[in-house]
Amino acid sequence: MVADNAEPAAATAPASPRRPLPVRTIALGAAGSVLVLLGSFGAAGILARDPVLGHGPLSWIRYGHGQMLATMVLYVGFLMLVWAWVRLGRHVLADRVASRPVLIAAAAWTAPLLIAPPVFTRDVFSYLAQGALPLHGMDPYEVGPIMLGVPELVQNVHPFWVSTPAPYGPLFILLAKGVAAVAGSNVIVGVILTRLVLLIGLGLLLWALPGLVRHLGGKLSVALWLAVAGPMTVVHLVGGPHNDLLMVGFLAAGALCVLDRRHVLGVVLVTLGAAVKATSLIALPFLVWVWAGHLDSTPLRNFVRAFCAAVTTFAVTFVGVTFLSLGAFDLGWLNSVNAPTMIVNWLSLPTAIGEVIHSLVSLFVEANKSWFVNIVRVLGALVFLYIAVKQWWRAREGGPDAVRRMALVFIAIAVLSPTMLPWYLTWGFAIAAALAWQQRQLALVVAGAVFLVLTYSPAGEDLLYNWPFIACAVAVSVLAGISLLRPDPLRLFRDHDELAHI
Repeated sequence: MVADNAEPAAATAPASPRRPLPVRTIALGAAGSVLVLLGSFGAAGILARDPVLGHGPLSWIRYGHGQMLATMVLYVGFLMLVWAWVRLGRHVLADRVASRPVLIAAAAWTAPLLIAPPVFTRDVFSYLAQGALPLHGMDPYEVGPIMLGVPELVQNVHPFWVSTPAPYGPLFILLAKGVAAVAGSNVIVGVILTRLVLLIGLGLLLWALPGLVRHLGGKLSVALWLAVAGPMTVVHLVGGPHNDLLMVGFLAAGALCVLDRRHVLGVVLVTLGAAVKATSLIALPFLVWVWAGHLDSTPLRNFVRAFCAAVTTFAVTFVGVTFLSLGAFDLGWLNSVNAPTMIVNWLSLPTAIGEVIHSLVSLFVEANKSWFVNIVRVLGALVFLYIAVKQWWRAREGGPDAVRRMALVFIAIAVLSPTMLPWYLTWGFAIAAALAWQQRQLALVVAGAVFLVLTYSPAGEDLLYNWPFIACAVAVSVLAGISLLRPDPLRLFRDHDELAHI
């Protein structure tokens, strides 16, 4: 295990200088997270019938000017959280803090959101309803939440998804079913329990990152700052919450195990990730190359042996999980995997290009936008297939290079898929965080992470076509990225000595 604050091996070597805990930075982010929590009770994914606020003396924050105030409080809290994250990043890049302070910061910033209403999404209400369907004798892969006779669950599901069968794998349905069985119709308990279950993924990611850093050549404090303390994890994956956190944890742990020659365990873990979200399957062809590189025969025999062993491990694990979850071998969930393609937004590069072309053509003739969007989406799928096959073939030497290329392909599928939701980019960046990063590259990542949170409203509605708001979001995101490299770029403070703020 790699730690960037390890003691020198030789007893005679000079001791490393003690690096203080950035208390003020951690407190700033924790205060911001608390404000997000407070604002979420009026501005985030609040319940249609709220048993906490209801019609009591605080119910005013759910409506009118009260909700506007709650929204402002939430955004102020988010900006404080971002400010603290950027400050912490400067400490990390200057080697003023090691891994432990980053973990303390991540824990302090995440903890308040464990009990918050869902922020920037309403997906968790769909999870709860899909988990309740099998408890009521219905197949979640055949019917949507609307078929439930439990108003407390159905009325909170976003209208876009209320009639859609579950697009998730059998393992996640099993976990959602367990949460629904414990929580019943108590949605607040269900949301909190779902977050706690998904923290399994965060735990796996924390376990895997030191080893991935060792193989991929990065720095542990930077990897933790990016993948664990960043707003994409704290706000989207935990505050959301999103089951992508569970998939990412299995993916990272599986990749590390295969790199460490625990091949069967690694494939089992990646298969469990695929039993949450099918996207995890992209990792298996790359990990076959890693496995083959550890064998000692000819390249062809090594590949065949690794391929057969991986496929067998995958099949046994997936069939077992499916029977455990559903009581039968049911692949009905694959029919709904493409359900997100019903969403049309310009975060998806093919969708954006299709919309731009349609807008230009519409200046001269009337045309159906879906024609342009669907054609470019098909072209985007072909481009992704080319990238994936090319990267897979170039990864044939195995080792860490195969995992690097695997991360690139996960980023490519998020960008080139028919629909990209902001948290999809965590699939590849959870692995890529363990790479060696240049500071300018990290500034771009900071700007992107902040922007991808701001693309949705605190209540989970798409803001991508609210152009004045998006312009403000871009400005804030660019400022955050620049601030990583240049403290106080707006020259608002006299004292620029970062050590004074630790």
